[in-house]
Amino acid sequence: MNLRSILAGVAASTLLASSALAADMTLVSWGGAYQASQVNAYSKPYQAMHPDINFVWDESSAEAVAKLRAMKEANNLTWDLVDVDASDSFRLCDEGLAMEIDPDELLAAAPDGTPASKDFGAQLVNSCYIPQIVYSTTFGYRADTAEWNGAEPSSICDVFDLEKFPGKRALEKRPINNVEWALLCDGVAKDDLYDVLATEEGVDRALAKLDTIKDQTVWWSAAAETPQLLADGEVVIGSTYNGRLFAAIAEQKQPIKMLWDAQVFSFDGWVIPAGLPEDRLAMVKDFVKFATDTQRLADQAKYISYGPARASSAPLVGKHATLGIEMGPHMPTDPANSKNVIYYNFEFWADHRDDIDAKFQAWLAK
Repeated sequence: MNLRSILAGVAASTLLASSALAADMTLVSWGGAYQASQVNAYSKPYQAMHPDINFVWDESSAEAVAKLRAMKEANNLTWDLVDVDASDSFRLCDEGLAMEIDPDELLAAAPDGTPASKDFGAQLVNSCYIPQIVYSTTFGYRADTAEWNGAEPSSICDVFDLEKFPGKRALEKRPINNVEWALLCDGVAKDDLYDVLATEEGVDRALAKLDTIKDQTVWWSAAAETPQLLADGEVVIGSTYNGRLFAAIAEQKQPIKMLWDAQVFSFDGWVIPAGLPEDRLAMVKDFVKFATDTQRLADQAKYISYGPARASSAPLVGKHATLGIEMGPHMPTDPANSKNVIYYNFEFWADHRDDIDAKFQAWLAK
């Protein structure tokens, strides 16, 4: 056998060994710009250090609860790490579909040694959740609306003022957020919102307030609808996720501005499916520790205008990766934008959502 044949055999053996060592990690997210921000901030740099890991992305986060239930029933767990909003994490945790974690054991401390449990703080909403970002549902508006005579909305209650700010509104086709805003603008103190909503009279009161703008409202189901409706001039003000509005304003240069007043804060993050085999679990834990450290969460903000969930990450937020603009002023968590916020009450909606949903849809159909 000549030297060339020997070297070819060695190369083939090395390739086979490398393939045998390669491992797939299936991550579940939402697709679009948000998933792209995770790829750029988390998986690409991790893969550069761990070329033996192959990331497989699945865009099924909206169906995470149903699909994990089905996997448990079939005893066939194919997902390794799942991105969910905080409300779904409660259901997954309560049903034993998500693994409970010790944040100070699983997650990296801040650079100054602050334990993860303190660095994440209130964002650790239950014992299974690993937060990544703070996002908000808020309003965008057409800054060039001629009928407004140069005025611009500055308060959430301007959404309900058809005399001063005439034109079509866009609201999500569900009660969440809408009923909170309605009660706030009907005189209920922010601290009392959920106590009032816990009563039939409170829900009726919220729907009565929404009645005042119902015939001027376009109802959306997908978050991308509001920016498009605003861009097309079909509505003059509408709610959606702040990142969607940022894209319309900063990337697409639409004549839209943000109304941050009474934005509703929520969180998005990871859960680890319960029951992973030890080898896959070890791989996932190593990635999660890396992907949720202070620098990585700050890096994600280069690609999308969602605030990092760690306190230590906020000072590291810099410029957009391609636009070159400072991202801090576009974050829902920026002090100038978060003077008046509503914190989404996960436990309230877990207890009351079915009843209020039914009442809301019946009202909508009238």
